[in-house]
Amino acid sequence: MQTVIALSVIMLFLFIGEWVSTLSKGYIPSVFVTAVLFLIGYWTIVPKNVTTTATFMPAFTTMIQAALLVHMGTLMDFKTLLHQWRAVVIALCGVAGTVLLAMGGGLLLFNWKTVIASVPPLTGGIVAAFLMSNGLKAAHITALISFPVSMFVVHSIIGYPLTAFLLKKEGKRLLTNYHRGEFEEVVEPEQPEESKPKFVDRLPKIYQTSAFQIFTVMALAGLALGLGTLLKNTINPYIICLVFGVIGHQAGLLPSHVLEKAGVFNWLMYGLLSYIFSFLATVTPQNLVNILIPIVTMILLGILGMFIVSFLLAKPLGFSWEMAFASALTALFGFSADYIVTHESAKNLAQTPEEESYILANTLPKMFVGGFATVSVASVIIASIFLKLL
Repeated sequence: MQTVIALSVIMLFLFIGEWVSTLSKGYIPSVFVTAVLFLIGYWTIVPKNVTTTATFMPAFTTMIQAALLVHMGTLMDFKTLLHQWRAVVIALCGVAGTVLLAMGGGLLLFNWKTVIASVPPLTGGIVAAFLMSNGLKAAHITALISFPVSMFVVHSIIGYPLTAFLLKKEGKRLLTNYHRGEFEEVVEPEQPEESKPKFVDRLPKIYQTSAFQIFTVMALAGLALGLGTLLKNTINPYIICLVFGVIGHQAGLLPSHVLEKAGVFNWLMYGLLSYIFSFLATVTPQNLVNILIPIVTMILLGILGMFIVSFLLAKPLGFSWEMAFASALTALFGFSADYIVTHESAKNLAQTPEEESYILANTLPKMFVGGFATVSVASVIIASIFLKLL
């Protein structure tokens, strides 16, 4: 009974966050609302072990993260990345700007461990927050365990509305040129070429079940983690999971969006989010006041670094500064938030389906590949490096 009640409480917090985000059209991030509910709960009547009672334990979340990174590898489309190489360059250089300014400015104001715990979540949202929180816990740096999660929650408050604002400005510019007959890169949205895994295609549809897809993902995740152990973790095992996902997809073993097609993606994400929010149990009102100033300062430094680099690269690479900055900001959240905020901005601006399609054709590919390059690839690498600096 306690397990059922605990899970009910967690899902209540999660769906309230989603509903508030939907009602606000994405301007109030769901993760912020859910985090606030967890904090209030921990400070009042919710037991601090609610996530473990609901069976979201460390071993389970290790499995989740490995599976999700293999899944993220199946989102990689080399053709799209090659076509949108400029967005990849801007996004990755924006991450470099974040690291440099946040590290440089942060070390003038705060101690080494605070800065090291802060930077990775600024370059990769939930993935980096999970890796850093686990690393801090393993290193017994208890005072900072909640820091990456708090950083992830607070920067979403700034990142989502700022990105939505930039995309609306870009959409207005695109529509103005569209009505003048001055088209941008494309007039109609590119139809993504559905990957056709050679191995899977040989199987009759009735055998392409969720169990088979999950087995394939977990087998690759297990091989990746095993290889990481053989290499004595000189390469972060999660990076290997991502690489194996890419290889599995390109080799035809995995379809794109494999865990979504298996019907378990949302459940695994909820499990990961629940475990991440469990770190907020260590946050007291006094502790929150103490860490809020360094968190906000580090976020502002990181975003300023993104802005400077993306602004300087925008004109040489043929982007408006708004589009360049928005592409860089995908490092704060990645997929699927980049997809949602881009669609929402286009829908609110367009008067016709044709206008909406035109806006999406010239914004969504840039946002998608930017988010993939930063959150799926760069953030895992950066977090694994920063973990060794603790």
